[in-house]
Amino acid sequence: MLGGTFDPVHIGHLRSAIELRDALVLDRVHMVPARMPPHRATPGVDAEQRAIMLALGIADTPGLYVDDREIRREGPSYSTATLASLREELGPHARLVMALGYDAYLHLADWHEPQRLFELAHVVVVDRPDHRQPLPMALETLIAGRDVASVDALMQSPAGGLLHLSLPTRMAISATAIRERLQRGASVRYLLPEAVERYLLARRLYQ
Repeated sequence: MLGGTFDPVHIGHLRSAIELRDALVLDRVHMVPARMPPHRATPGVDAEQRAIMLALGIADTPGLYVDDREIRREGPSYSTATLASLREELGPHARLVMALGYDAYLHLADWHEPQRLFELAHVVVVDRPDHRQPLPMALETLIAGRDVASVDALMQSPAGGLLHLSLPTRMAISATAIRERLQRGASVRYLLPEAVERYLLARRLYQ
């Protein structure tokens, strides 16, 4: 599971999803657009349009899948509820992984039912090689004893582990910067999949 607002989806999101799929040898990556993210402002573009752009961006990429369960669910888009739904579908023995970036990881202890996240899935942190800082005490407590050193070790069980992973391609692409460029009429060519660019320009999204 790779969640986010995808506001809009860009090349960095999609490349990270592919590299996570390959590095973890996953059957598929559920890319889950948040309807109502609990830890940030609700996006200005509605969830249905963000899901359409995500589908356009993924196109026929093997192993990537748009999962709209948070859009269909009322209330805040809690990851615990999403993982619980996936666990119910996939069964108790499936190896389920939630991937998140390092910045989000630093706030993991403040999430809704953080302990339950590990009961439902493994957590994989996509590290930023140039960015390390002391972990909050609550996070240290939450992750105590969960670290594993390799993908093979992580996949020995269905859930409960923590793996730090560096992806080979680091793209300094920001959805915030893309929105700002669109607002001032600047080009976003090659920052987004071409089909996504056509969709949002035709509808004057973010302008």
